[in-house]
Amino acid sequence: MARAVILFGHGSRDPLWRLPMETVAARLRAQHPDVAVRCAYLELDAPDLATAAAEAVAAGADRITVVPMFLGTGRHAREDLPLLVRQLEAAHPDVAFLLQKPVGEDGRVLDLIAKIALE
Repeated sequence: MARAVILFGHGSRDPLWRLPMETVAARLRAQHPDVAVRCAYLELDAPDLATAAAEAVAAGADRITVVPMFLGTGRHAREDLPLLVRQLEAAHPDVAFLLQKPVGEDGRVLDLIAKIALE
């Protein structure tokens, strides 16, 4: 199976907002050159999730993990993103999509944020 990871964020008009996500993507690419890594945005930035997924599929991915780059499960992560993933599944029935929990719900991330706060 060819694997891809899509880091999914809200998006912003401010181009500096993208820097942390793009940095995570670059680190993933460097550490795992066999995994296609893309960023996608809900609004205000491009590409959107459908475009990033289509690019990954065109490059040969048949297993795509969508990673919500949110600190918590707000409306976008709880309602909008699952709907978008269902649309991807319908558009690409031969591709397995895995939607992870928002990164901010991972205890390792929360521990690191707490550690950083105390520095």
